[in-house]
Amino acid sequence: MPYVGRFAPSPTGPLHFGSLVAAAASWFDARSRGGQWLVRIDDVDTPRCVAGAAEHILDTLQAFGFSWDAAPVWQSRRTEAYRAAFDQLRSTGHAFACACTRKDLADARLAPDGSAMYPGTCRHGLPAGRSAHAWRVRAGNALLSFDDGIQGRQQESMADDVGDFVILRADGLFAYQLAAAVDDAQAGVTDVVRGADLLASTARQIHLLDLLELPRPHYAHVPVALSAAGEKLSKQTLARAIDEATPSAALHAALDFLGQHPPPELAVAPLSEVHAWGFAHWRMDAVPRMTGRPAPAAFAAQ
Repeated sequence: MPYVGRFAPSPTGPLHFGSLVAAAASWFDARSRGGQWLVRIDDVDTPRCVAGAAEHILDTLQAFGFSWDAAPVWQSRRTEAYRAAFDQLRSTGHAFACACTRKDLADARLAPDGSAMYPGTCRHGLPAGRSAHAWRVRAGNALLSFDDGIQGRQQESMADDVGDFVILRADGLFAYQLAAAVDDAQAGVTDVVRGADLLASTARQIHLLDLLELPRPHYAHVPVALSAAGEKLSKQTLARAIDEATPSAALHAALDFLGQHPPPELAVAPLSEVHAWGFAHWRMDAVPRMTGRPAPAAFAAQ
């Protein structure tokens, strides 16, 4: 199938160096293989979104010379698609109503990613006198395996490592896992290149794709950029917004972070030359096989 990649930022603030790394990896992988590149605004979790952030993100991507092959898609405008997928899961018995609150799950054992493992309280029906707060998908006993383009062979037991997970939240919003899986399939995405902070989400999304009888894309998870304190660069860790005034220098740093080793003079070259070098020299197998690594000092500082 023709290559279709995508970049899907959440509009919780401006892009930082870690965001640029993910965008650059997806962009150069797609363009070096003659593929299409799409942009999706992952704003399904509307309470976390910042007004104007999506538009600022798109402006920043354009300032770095990234161009997309179709109009950007907003998850917040795709509720009907998620509702159709939810209805399918519900009608086939793969989804069930759950009355449990966070307090009910306070003592649940933790999954490898630190989330609470659902103990199955409502799996066979709501307890007497309780009403549904959310809907979950049955994890079943599936053993999911996939070959990550960077991190190598991955395998998760849905029962032991994930558990039944939420697809429709108590606040009425569809969960990210369902939205991302449906969006990738309906956009024809063949290759998902993103940060390793989402590696733990992959089994959930594959499980949903399998239940919905939708194709699985190929996945490749690049290392996330870490602050000097060893934390992932993010809005929560007060990551500095990427400087649009010096795009060549920042993009050069992102390529170097991704193990591509661009020549030093590209840091002050015209942006078009940085792109041309990246298209000609991009190698996925050169990306470090690790889930996180320190960001360059100039970008890690707050």
